[in-house]
Amino acid sequence: MLKDQVVFNYKDIPNFPQSTVHGHAGRLVFGTLKGRPCVCMQGRFHLYEGYPIQKITLPMRIFKMLGVETVILTNAAGGLNQDFKVGDIMVIKDHINMPGFAGNNPLVGPNDERFGVRFPCMSDAYDRELQQLAVDIGQELGYGDFLKEGVYCVLGGPSFETIAECRILHKLGADAVGMSTVHEVIVARHCGMRVVALSLITNLVVMDYDSQEKANHEDVLQASKLRAGQLERLVSTVVTRIDHPNSNLI
Repeated sequence: MLKDQVVFNYKDIPNFPQSTVHGHAGRLVFGTLKGRPCVCMQGRFHLYEGYPIQKITLPMRIFKMLGVETVILTNAAGGLNQDFKVGDIMVIKDHINMPGFAGNNPLVGPNDERFGVRFPCMSDAYDRELQQLAVDIGQELGYGDFLKEGVYCVLGGPSFETIAECRILHKLGADAVGMSTVHEVIVARHCGMRVVALSLITNLVVMDYDSQEKANHEDVLQASKLRAGQLERLVSTVVTRIDHPNSNLI
């Protein structure tokens, strides 16, 4: 959807990580969306690809240095909330950082004062005005039946969760679970960028030992295709309605 595109392959950018996941193109695309300057990542990086957590989040700091002010993140997630259905879009209102519980946080190590403080606040990780904007636009577009709000929990992957793990995450208050996003959010907020994030519920996690269902990546890709157009409209409309004098976006 971007006009006046300038495209860089990740492999051509010095020291930039490479996408290794099927369905991730591995390109950085600059352009304008309805007049708003944007940079988009086609493919992102995950702990399970073997990268150090600081490498996964390197793009966020590059974007900050490019002048980006607002970050829009999307992901595919498993639904823990029993009211969720495959194809629902969840506006993330908060997260649970499981790797962080074990000390795997992208801000571990010497703090770079150029970007932010040593101990950044995360109680406002997801911008409430942007959350409300996404919900309002979703309602306007007629997405009310499948637009939700909730808490996203990140795990390391690449194995999908066990039944016992899903049960405990549900008890902890997580509505959806995935393997991305949270690390980028932490670094983006450390840099002072505003964040809004959306999860597409691509599968419902298995929480019953009698179930014959099994999570797999093919179902995730298939569900993503079915909602791609609607998610595209939601994100692009949010971009055009963000109130920034010199708005740049991911």
